Amino acid sequence: MAPSFLTILSTDAILLDANLGESKSDVITALAQRIQDIGRSGDAEQLAHDIQAREDKSATGLPGGIAIPHCRTEAIAFPTIAFARLSHPVDFGANDGPADLIFVLATPVDGLISHTKLLSRLARALVHDEVLAQLRTAEDPTEVFQLLNGPLGNSGPLLPPAPARNNKLKLLAVTGCPTGIAHTYMSAEALEQSVRNNFPNVDLHIETQGAGDNTQLTQRQIDNADVVIFASDVSIKDRERFVNLPSISVGVRQALNSPNTVIQQAVELARLSRGESGLGSENAHRNRPHRSRTAFIKSIPSSFRGKLSGVGQAVMTGVSYMIPFIAAGGLLIALGFLIGGYEVSNVARQVLLHYSLSDLPPHMHYLLGAQGDGTLTTSRCGVPLYIGSVFYSLGQMAMDFIVPVLSGYIAYGLGGRPAIAPGFVGGGVSVLLGAGFLGGIVTGLLGGLVVLLFRLIPVPQWLETLMPVVILPLLGSLIVGSLMIFGLATPLAWAMTGLQNWLSSMNDTSAVLLGVLLGVMICSDLGGPINKSAYLFATAGLAAQSSGAFAVMAASMAAGMVPPLGLALATTLRKQLFTSNEQQNGKAAWLLGFSFVTEGAVPFAAADPLRVLPATILGGATAGGLSMALHVGCRAPHGGIFVIFAMDNPLGFLAAIAAGTLVTAVVVILLKALAHHKREEKSAVQPTSE
Repeated sequence: MAPSFLTILSTDAILLDANLGESKSDVITALAQRIQDIGRSGDAEQLAHDIQAREDKSATGLPGGIAIPHCRTEAIAFPTIAFARLSHPVDFGANDGPADLIFVLATPVDGLISHTKLLSRLARALVHDEVLAQLRTAEDPTEVFQLLNGPLGNSGPLLPPAPARNNKLKLLAVTGCPTGIAHTYMSAEALEQSVRNNFPNVDLHIETQGAGDNTQLTQRQIDNADVVIFASDVSIKDRERFVNLPSISVGVRQALNSPNTVIQQAVELARLSRGESGLGSENAHRNRPHRSRTAFIKSIPSSFRGKLSGVGQAVMTGVSYMIPFIAAGGLLIALGFLIGGYEVSNVARQVLLHYSLSDLPPHMHYLLGAQGDGTLTTSRCGVPLYIGSVFYSLGQMAMDFIVPVLSGYIAYGLGGRPAIAPGFVGGGVSVLLGAGFLGGIVTGLLGGLVVLLFRLIPVPQWLETLMPVVILPLLGSLIVGSLMIFGLATPLAWAMTGLQNWLSSMNDTSAVLLGVLLGVMICSDLGGPINKSAYLFATAGLAAQSSGAFAVMAASMAAGMVPPLGLALATTLRKQLFTSNEQQNGKAAWLLGFSFVTEGAVPFAAADPLRVLPATILGGATAGGLSMALHVGCRAPHGGIFVIFAMDNPLGFLAAIAAGTLVTAVVVILLKALAHHKREEKSAVQPTSE
């Protein structure tokens, strides 16, 4: 696809009322970083240096509070404009004072677009007082985009005409979610079904970035596309592939729940890109592609204040990388117990150090209690004890990585690659000093924010190349580790110890109430932010490897399995209350429920939320509370019925699921039957004629 104005300036590259520093060097550095963060440059330091070098030759401040710092550079592959409306104007050398409207223009050294032509077009657009007034009063980036698209996008081609193409619009989509299991693939299916049913003139290709079988978009598909849809709650992998494409960003649940709206937004943007929309500026503003507030804020890492609003998404990025370690570690430990007996945890290290397959261990002796209150002997020996020790040790090693991985990738979600090392170091210190997953979350956030702060500091050119690979990881690790060691670790360790003691000392009543609360949260939005908050609490707690943490995980898993299973049972018992599509979804919901994919209930809730959600919440609360009452424990973070061997009291787990499933099915049948009865009564009442 030949690049258009839409690919030179996008809403991602527009900052409004931003404080980017006190000098023009600060502003240039921040906007260069912004260009890198949206995937249009691979080297923000080089880009900032080249812009500053051009600025040093001749100031780019213009009358009216405008500045257009610009350059030709090898740091980008495609012409790019970034815009900032500053809350604190900065001196760019204009005679009438500092500038508050800053346009950074960068073109490749050997690019197709004339640097001079694009610069002159931008300058001519900014001589109009009404344009400047609207730029200073615009309320959101899309309004700025539409305003500039008029004078810039409609004043002649920036490139030679694109080759003729067929009439079908070519859309791409990339989907992803924190767990990479359900929303990733369900949102992809929802978008595909929307196109099949409602958009015959659209070709859609989708890349899923999940834990299952993923299909990657080809370079040819990307080159021929009109628009890409990013439907994800975590960072898109290799986003720079789509640098030349107009894009819209939405949360993965929005793509799942409102696929027609998302596709329609992409279609409008694609038509605007092709110049086919025919929309005037007023209609274009009213029909502009919508970006969710969370997705937009997450796309502004060069604005420190905006980045703080993306903290929740960064935490979920950390969780998405942590889950495989919990899954592998928890299941390996469970297999170790299954093969070698529960005593294997006391002797695994000794077995691996002193025995082998050719010299198998006998019944091993170990001390009872921390003070050595007595000596016990393992119930198993030989091959089972040795293999069980191997499985247990491997699982424990995986579990030891949980907090560093959580911390490292939270930091990565905020500060990029240079923040990974501070995050991992902080997570390791958290484990060492007993701060646990609470410390991991705190150090991950600190690592990312420290790197972001250091990126705002201008440095000499000779130091710029060392910043991301040496200086930022070094200083970030030193600062985060020191903050933990000298201050934060103690209160966080107290909080973690208090949480573990509370979970371990819960009486039956408080445990049941906690299980009910977890069930309500898990089932209230079926995979949304409330569900993910409860799931984070459950999975992160597994790092403690305590009975209380296992109980929380079991209650959360049991509750999460109930919604799809309950609706599957309801569609089996009373088919006439459900549409044919719901009956088909009910068949699939059996497998989804048994696999702990709560989102299997989403199609039912989307069609009839007033009756489905109360039923799922009651069923989830029942399962969660009963799981706690029956002292069920689970060492695996996912898997549903397929990890039942990792359960303490598996029969209790099945009983809790069965009870919750039955409650959900009965309640939803009663509510739907009542509604059906009322509709029949209403239709039976006919007006009488005189």
